Amino acid sequence: MADKVMVSPVAGQWYADQEASLRSDIDEMRKSLMVVRRKGVCAAVVPHAGYRFSGSIAVGVYQRINPRGYKRILVLGPSHYCALRNKISIPDATHYKTPLGLIRADLDFISKLRKLPFITSEAAVHEREHSDQIQLPLIQVCLSATLPVVCMVCGQFDSENILEAAVQLRAVLDDKTLLVVSSDFTHYGHNYDFVPFDNNVQKNIEILDNGIFELFIRKDVEGFIKKLNETGATVCGRDPLSILLAMMPADAKVERTAYDTSGHMLHDNSNSVSYLGALVTGNWSAAPQAEEVISEGQVLSDEAGRVLLALARSTIVKALESGQTNVGFISDKPEKCISEMNARRGGFVTLKVAGRLRGCIGEIFPSNEIWKVVREHAYNAAFRDPRFSPLNNSELDALEIEISVLSQPSLVDSREDIEVGRHGVVLSKDGSNAVFLPQVAPEQGWSREEMLSHLAVKAGLAPDAWQDDATFMVFEAQIFG
Repeated sequence: MADKVMVSPVAGQWYADQEASLRSDIDEMRKSLMVVRRKGVCAAVVPHAGYRFSGSIAVGVYQRINPRGYKRILVLGPSHYCALRNKISIPDATHYKTPLGLIRADLDFISKLRKLPFITSEAAVHEREHSDQIQLPLIQVCLSATLPVVCMVCGQFDSENILEAAVQLRAVLDDKTLLVVSSDFTHYGHNYDFVPFDNNVQKNIEILDNGIFELFIRKDVEGFIKKLNETGATVCGRDPLSILLAMMPADAKVERTAYDTSGHMLHDNSNSVSYLGALVTGNWSAAPQAEEVISEGQVLSDEAGRVLLALARSTIVKALESGQTNVGFISDKPEKCISEMNARRGGFVTLKVAGRLRGCIGEIFPSNEIWKVVREHAYNAAFRDPRFSPLNNSELDALEIEISVLSQPSLVDSREDIEVGRHGVVLSKDGSNAVFLPQVAPEQGWSREEMLSHLAVKAGLAPDAWQDDATFMVFEAQIFG
């Protein structure tokens, strides 16, 4: 394969374009730092403004990381100039070039990433983008000039796809990988169309940033996204940060290393950008971050299954009694909630009347406690499945409820790894995807190939679309009903 060298588009704009000057600038920032190198860092949060503004904070992060033991560094930054809906773009390059020399791309790791359905390569995304490229000279000087790197530019994700991307990206990471998330924090002022206050500006910016980052420290991905949405805070790396939060290891600990704002530096808060550095220590091989997660292969008890089935039925009955309008109770924790029901798991609720399907809705990726999943999707399956009219009182006596509690989905290398009857399958291709639960194929008497053909049609693709360039994730299900 011939070398494809991506030349940094930001040299001479965001940092010096001559090797001697650039190296001197970075060395000058390093001189004032007397820090201890840390082992066990799995991720870092690093700002990405011009070096005169955020360079010292960025250097302070890198200087705290012991580079020994890593096989690669992933840099994930936001797209500032191109719309990229629910996608992450990796440049088509074998090397990245800065004024300090060439950096080798980790092509083997990139080949794994390209199997993920949300990974793409859009040349236009990388023509001007600085969020990933500005990190490279700092990595060359402060960490290693020889470690391979993967540059990734993150588009604009909705909440559901953030969780899906996090699960799938987490599945390919190992403890030899350092993930660098490139993000600035609040952009304040008319230049950024964000002026939520005009008094005590510096103090209020710090209060806003601290409130947002406190949720990051607590590893509260839902609270983090909610806070950003409610405040409208202009954190440019919100999606890369959210993805990192959603796949945070259970043993992860977050430490802020430094914070400042351009307004404070320039003594002018009319327009100001915040810069924050942080380290995340932990192991990618550890379980995901949820406090109560049932490990792969571990099952819920029969008692938990009975309680969940009762919860699903009572949810539907209450909704019918209230005319499907007063459904605020769905978010309330049920009176009977044994500890297993606090585990975060994907799940589906399937409804049948007289043996015929009447509704089936759920979620694949584990973002909520299973009691919340069951309660919400019992309601959705009864009243919001677009294939059916809303359930009515006359059907209650014949209503059969089935709950499928899912294992963590994982990517498989080939369709040959899919076992009919054991595996549920998520098929993804060209931005389209569809899912079947494990019990669907046996109920229909389908072979693996027949199942995949029906799955492709469900995704809006041709029946044979699964044969080329499709990706497959599989999961297992524990069924109550």
